[in-house]
Amino acid sequence: MSSREPVVTPRGACVWFTGLSGSGKSTTAEALVPLLEARGRTVTVLDGDVVRTHLTRELGFSREDRDTNVRRVGYVASEVVRHGGLVVAALVSPYRDARAEVRAMVGDDFVEVFVDTPLEVVEARDVKGWYARARTGEVKEFTGVSDPYEPPLDPELTLETTDTTPQANAQLVLEYLESRGILASA
Repeated sequence: MSSREPVVTPRGACVWFTGLSGSGKSTTAEALVPLLEARGRTVTVLDGDVVRTHLTRELGFSREDRDTNVRRVGYVASEVVRHGGLVVAALVSPYRDARAEVRAMVGDDFVEVFVDTPLEVVEARDVKGWYARARTGEVKEFTGVSDPYEPPLDPELTLETTDTTPQANAQLVLEYLESRGILASA
């Protein structure tokens, strides 16, 4: 008879980056992923632009559609976390209620990261021209201009991107995950 070692499932978690369009969510997430992979973890990346292209293409930008988008991504994240996976999600996710629903789906290992970049900075970074088009009314329901963004009241982390590099912010997230026991210390 052979003895088997028990299978140990690593602890799953969802790092949920939220902030205005152009705040640095995706860029910081991109810097975080290789740090997590270097620790031997497989990472599922759920980026808002990519998700809208492949998973939620039929949704618009009304509050109801935005909340549906966030809930769908949250459900996918919760399933990955439930199976011990790490999720890095980067979505504007402008409304607190929808983010709270995702937190409830994921559970204790939901890490909300507020990328707190001032509106004037994201407008200056606007390489796609979305803010300019929203200011002229060409783009309707644009978060931060004609639609609200509700900043988190009590995120696990708040990052600023005006004087900090994405790599330095990714390191802060990594250290936080270590402090919570989600990742073993290096």
